[in-house]
Amino acid sequence: MYSRLVVAFLAVVALSSCTQSRIKEHKEWAAYFEAQGIKNACFMLRDNNHETVHYLNKERCTQRFMPASTFKIFNSLVALETGIAPDDQYIIKWDSVVRWNPDWNKDMNMREAFKLSNVAYYQELARRIGAADMQHFIDTARYGNMRIGSKIDEFWLNDTLQISPDEQVGLMKKLYFDELPFSQRSQRIVRSMMLHEQNPGFKLYYKTGWGKKEDKTNGDKRILWVVGFAERIVQVKEAKESMNKSDQRVYPYFFAENFELTDTTKDWANIRIDILHHILSDYGAFKAQN
Repeated sequence: MYSRLVVAFLAVVALSSCTQSRIKEHKEWAAYFEAQGIKNACFMLRDNNHETVHYLNKERCTQRFMPASTFKIFNSLVALETGIAPDDQYIIKWDSVVRWNPDWNKDMNMREAFKLSNVAYYQELARRIGAADMQHFIDTARYGNMRIGSKIDEFWLNDTLQISPDEQVGLMKKLYFDELPFSQRSQRIVRSMMLHEQNPGFKLYYKTGWGKKEDKTNGDKRILWVVGFAERIVQVKEAKESMNKSDQRVYPYFFAENFELTDTTKDWANIRIDILHHILSDYGAFKAQN
């Protein structure tokens, strides 16, 4: 508990210590969540080109939560790096257990399992990786609170492992620039699996997460995530002596969206992406395909 409070405090200090021109609160972003009846939400955006940080709800941005299916990003990296998964075509056979999502009930490779957020596939992947290797990479990358507990196939789902939106943004920045403790190949493959939307001027990469936190006193809570990065692509005519020979400039933006809810009657899977689109479009980091 002490170490968690220290980390949270340091994160708040880091945000607070930035000059006013480099960090900005966007209270107006709350309207997108409030329109859906969401009260507890946050959003963090790092503009790499301008070296600025933009946020809604600083306190929640520095609070740790279970990563839920956003951990599939890290799980994939470890599987690739250890050779458990030679590549993104690594197939794990269906165990014949019929699950609530019919799309999961078949043999599947890692790229498809990532796209469909197949929990069972990644639970088996974690079992094959094993606790020792998993803990090693989590420690080396300093992922959140770095705890996996005794259940190798549940720790990112049962609130043992926790990470803050601020830390998620840092993780995405390192992944983008090949700065995580994994090979460039592993990071490149995982980035490619995160690509969801693209048009000539923009690309949007992300992974969603949906976790259930049991609370007998106040009622169970659902923790929802979207973490990733956007690329704004600008066509330019570079000078002959420029090191950039592509006539394109790419501007990355790293983000984490996090909120909780108790009402599960709405189409939250799509609503969270709509909110992401609105905020990124407002900032100028993304334009959805028409």
